[in-house]
Amino acid sequence: MEYSESLKKNRDFQLVYRTGTSYANRYLVMYVRENQLEKNRIGVSVSKKVGNSVVRHRLCRLMRESYRLHEEEFRRGLDIVVVARVNAKERTFREIESAFLHLGRLHKIIGKNHNEDNISKND
Repeated sequence: MEYSESLKKNRDFQLVYRTGTSYANRYLVMYVRENQLEKNRIGVSVSKKVGNSVVRHRLCRLMRESYRLHEEEFRRGLDIVVVARVNAKERTFREIESAFLHLGRLHKIIGKNHNEDNISKND
């Protein structure tokens, strides 16, 4: 995460929850708030309702990896909190990644994915 750092403090999470905008899909909820910095800060939250620590940590890694792989597509200067829903528990990396990018596009903080760009250039 070259252009980002993690949200770690509870008060930072609470500020994003209270003042940010949120969108949700079947697997994830994403809260976004401007942070007046030149970099993004990303926080991941997985409740104990989702599963045991192994399941929660796996989902956390999948969401962070989804962000890391597409980091350059995101606008800068945002606090992003991603919350996993119970339905995300048994999902593959591709399903989590797709849900993550879908929410990024809903928030209008991410551009088209590279595949769409390559298709339009080839036409």
